[in-house]
Amino acid sequence: MEAVVVDAGSKLLKAGFAVPDQAPPMIIPTQMKKVAEDGLPDDVVMDDVTVDPVVRGFIKDWDAMEELLRHVLYTGLGWEIGNEGQILFTDPLSTPKAVREQLVQMMFETFNVQGFYASEQAVLSLYAVGRISGCAVDIGHGKIDIAPVLEGAVQHIASKRFEIGGIDLTELFAQELQRSNPQVNLSISDVERLKEQYACCAEDQDDYEQIHKTCQKEQHTLPDGQVITIEKEKYTVGEALFQPLILGLDEHGIVEQLVRSISSVSSENQRQLLENTVLCGGTASMIGFEERFQKEAYLCSSSIRPSLVKPPEYMPENMIKNSAWLGGAILAKVVFPQNQHVTKGDYDETGPSVVHRKCF
Repeated sequence: MEAVVVDAGSKLLKAGFAVPDQAPPMIIPTQMKKVAEDGLPDDVVMDDVTVDPVVRGFIKDWDAMEELLRHVLYTGLGWEIGNEGQILFTDPLSTPKAVREQLVQMMFETFNVQGFYASEQAVLSLYAVGRISGCAVDIGHGKIDIAPVLEGAVQHIASKRFEIGGIDLTELFAQELQRSNPQVNLSISDVERLKEQYACCAEDQDDYEQIHKTCQKEQHTLPDGQVITIEKEKYTVGEALFQPLILGLDEHGIVEQLVRSISSVSSENQRQLLENTVLCGGTASMIGFEERFQKEAYLCSSSIRPSLVKPPEYMPENMIKNSAWLGGAILAKVVFPQNQHVTKGDYDETGPSVVHRKCF
């Protein structure tokens, strides 16, 4: 039985057996709805009570995560109790040691897995495009990670993590739409769908300023029949990544952050890192984002400009969204057959701290 690969993000959980040239077969919301427990009075209403097991990339609610994984592994992927397989998890940048230890403990003590491995998402995203060195720019639902990687090892001293992501852009979009459509009652799920359909990036900052004056209005009918007008707001979402002041953050734009991050790595490695830049995460697939990123990179004052690595043609569509999972599927084909993973014997002998010694 192939090892299972799990990439649990703040918005979506991706899981499946390690088949590197296929998209993950299970892509489900990470957020869960609470259901009423047996014995609760009928007048206790549980509607719309939600639980987020993963917040800003890290597991926060372990009971909910256990329930989610139970559904994924036994119901979704067909594991049998008493005959569990091996599993590989993707780690966000700067995952606390305690989180890694609690995860490996859950896997061996609750799920009785035969083998465990975890690897950082930045490394896996590079593996997915056939690189072991480069820089991963991961714009997820709850965070942005910029991580230089040399020979398969994240350079933590030069890495940067920002506690902003797709959810913050959704909230920005909601505010902008509410301002221009005060009569329309928008739910956050409506805004999320509108963002995925309409959000885009202007060619450059001058183009963005011009669009603000001349943007054409579009009308969109919501599922409940309300009609909403969308114009310059759709460009504001993408622009916030290049001008974070739009989000109220006194920070440099994402390309400048990348260059500054890599400038703290030894000079002989900077070219290799910048010229093997990989974009990943759902937000990075926004219309026009890659083109804007490359244009900003060209305008960059650095002597070495970031250059994006294109996904191999044999990789599935939407690779930019699933690169960490695909890289995990590639790595699982190596670590488990070569016995580089954490075994039950390793865990019983050393305890949860073994994860730091065996998983890099």
